[in-house]
Amino acid sequence: MPRIPPRFDITRAEIAQVVAAFYEAVRAHPGLGPVFAVHVKDWDRHEAKIVDFWANAILHERSYDRNPLAVHRDAGNVRPGMFDAWLGLFDSVLRRELRPDQAAAWSALAHRIGRSLRAGVVEKQTGADGVPILR
Repeated sequence: MPRIPPRFDITRAEIAQVVAAFYEAVRAHPGLGPVFAVHVKDWDRHEAKIVDFWANAILHERSYDRNPLAVHRDAGNVRPGMFDAWLGLFDSVLRRELRPDQAAAWSALAHRIGRSLRAGVVEKQTGADGVPILR
């Protein structure tokens, strides 16, 4: 069976570089750092899992078989408004670590995934009147 080509030109090593730089920035972020710290005890293991996620999404490696929506919904401390901070930080890392064409392509994919995750979190977090709780 022919291999599906990558979504854009990038290597697994470059994906790992971005993920490492991103989570270094997350740990230092005043809003996101504490949210992640509640859940991530082994950063190396977490980063390896996220490299697999992005390698799956970009390179079609089939190396990730978890459900990111369920993870974010079940975390208990992820709020829809946090995705803007997450994406802003991710975009700044992409621009710093990659060529402009790679950064733009990965950013577009991350924003599509982020919209889906945000919608899934909002769907779970609604008030008694059915209005989404956005913060």
